[in-house]
Amino acid sequence: MTYRPTVRGRRLARELRRLRELQRLTLQEVADRLDWSRATVSRLETGQTRPKPNDIADLLDLYGVPSPQRDALITLAREAGQRGWWTAYADVFTGSYVALEDEASLIRTWDTQLIHGLLQTEDYARAVITAGRMLPTTEDIERRIDARKARQALLNRERAPQIHLIFDECVLKRPIGGPGVMRAQLEWLLELAERPQITIQVLPFEAREHAGLDGRFTILSFPDPADPDIAYVEGTMGDVYLESAEAIASHGERFERIMKQAMSPEDSAPLIAEAARSSP
Repeated sequence: MTYRPTVRGRRLARELRRLRELQRLTLQEVADRLDWSRATVSRLETGQTRPKPNDIADLLDLYGVPSPQRDALITLAREAGQRGWWTAYADVFTGSYVALEDEASLIRTWDTQLIHGLLQTEDYARAVITAGRMLPTTEDIERRIDARKARQALLNRERAPQIHLIFDECVLKRPIGGPGVMRAQLEWLLELAERPQITIQVLPFEAREHAGLDGRFTILSFPDPADPDIAYVEGTMGDVYLESAEAIASHGERFERIMKQAMSPEDSAPLIAEAARSSP
C-alpha cells in the first residue's frame, strides 16, 4: 500500500532533514553509518515512506538528539505511521490531499466550475464523478461516492475546520445533474452557510477579470504553527502541492484578492437562493 504522509509525517520529515543538516552530514554519510541505502534516508526526509519508530530512534541517536526532544520525535513517528480512515479507500485517494485535509483547521478554496467536494450532495457528486472521471463501471462510481461521504464526515466533528468557499457565479448557472439535483445542491449550500465555521461567497460576473482566472486551488492551514500552509492544485494531469513560502504567499494573496471582489456572504446567500428557486 502506498504511503500517504499526514501533516505529522511531513513535520517529522522536515525535522529529520534539519537535524541531519545541523550535523553537517550528507545523505550518503548517514546511510553509510547506519548501513542503510541512501534512498532509505532520502525517503524518510521527504515523507515518501512510513516512518518506523526504531529507524527514527537510530537516526536520532546518530544525530545526538537528547530527551525529551528524542522521545517527542519518536512519538511523532508512531503517530505519523498510523493508518487513517482514508487508507480503506486507497484505490480512490491516490494522493496525499485527503490525509492533509483531514488535519486542517482552515480550508480556503476557490473554484470556477464546481462546488467543493466537501460540500457536495450525493447526487451532485455522482453527476460530477460520472462525467469527470469517466470510470468504467457503476461500481467504480459508487465506490467514489462512498469515499466522498466518508471524507465529508469532518464537517460534523466537534472541532470541524473553518471552511471558506468562494466560487464563480457560473457555478450557479450550470445545472449539474439536472435542475432537481442542482436545486437540492444549492439548498444544501444555504443550510451549510448557516454554520458558524462555514463561509460561502460568490464571485459575480460583474467582477469581470479577476485574480482567479488561472483556475481553482485550495489552501490548507493547520492548528500547529510548526506546520506551514499547503496550497493544492488539482488537475487532470496530476495534483500539485505547493509548500514554499513564496508559493503559499502568492496563493494567499490571490485568495484575498478574489475574496475582496466576491460578494459578501450576506449578499451571496440571496443569489444562491434565487438560483435554487430558478431550478424547476
